[in-house]
Amino acid sequence: MDSFQVNCWSEHEELKVVMLCAPSKLDVADLTTAENVGWSATVNHVKAMENFMEVKTTLENAGVKVIEYSKELSNEQQLLSEQLINRYFVRDLACVIGNQLLPGHTGSPLRRPEYPHAHSLLTKWFPQQFMIKSQPHPFECGDVLILNKDAVLINLGMRTTLEAIESIKNSIFHEGFSEIAVIDLPKGNDTLHLDMNCNVANFNLVIAKSFVRYFPVQVFSEQSNRFEMTEQFLNRHGFDVYWLEKYKTIPDINFVNLDPETLLISKQATKQHFTKHPLLLKKNLIEVEITELEKGGGGLRCMTLPLVRK
Repeated sequence: MDSFQVNCWSEHEELKVVMLCAPSKLDVADLTTAENVGWSATVNHVKAMENFMEVKTTLENAGVKVIEYSKELSNEQQLLSEQLINRYFVRDLACVIGNQLLPGHTGSPLRRPEYPHAHSLLTKWFPQQFMIKSQPHPFECGDVLILNKDAVLINLGMRTTLEAIESIKNSIFHEGFSEIAVIDLPKGNDTLHLDMNCNVANFNLVIAKSFVRYFPVQVFSEQSNRFEMTEQFLNRHGFDVYWLEKYKTIPDINFVNLDPETLLISKQATKQHFTKHPLLLKKNLIEVEITELEKGGGGLRCMTLPLVRK
């Protein structure tokens, strides 16, 4: 693999390097099985792979370097990995905050093997930047939004705890961020991670489900912490909020910024959300077919782990 340093200070700047993982080789063939593994419908792995290749090719055509981590695993690891049905949701495994790679720690037994697989490679690739630290508390990185060089928003989701945030917050402050806002949203399949409830769509705009406006955030700095409302916090850091009253959770919220002018979105997304807001009118929208992958309970943001944004 080519040598480079991880670097990520926002959700909207140009995406240069991203980590992906192909879906497993298993079908989820009946609704009972789908329900038991937390998926919304049956999934055919051939169709899922076609979806994945469309995402990968689209990213590469946009000039993004794609690292498919499962290809770098040992033969023994691959035998297990290719049977892990959630492995393509790489966002939760780790996150780059500033110049540092923070490891995730899953709260799901079904996903537990993925983390040492990915972390062993990330440690090898980025030994000076990967924060090697024992993390006994659940922390999944789909609960993290880097707003800008000053502020980070983190959700206490089904699989992220306050104890985990307490253990990493000094590392985030060390990168130069001045505030970490912690929100505690409802815990359900439709609100599993922060990026199923809100997302950064522009350098000055966050898209969010309307109910989020009623939740306070606990704002931590190096010296203190206090409470304020979510919109107040976002406004103070330069963001307007585009509140959605009606939405399809995964395709409408779970998109990826390719650069400040371009959004990568699902073909199932409600296009009007991106065409009627004045700050989004000139956005270039690139659509990909990921219907089969979305049945696993996540979208494009869940499937992509940015390593470099410039």
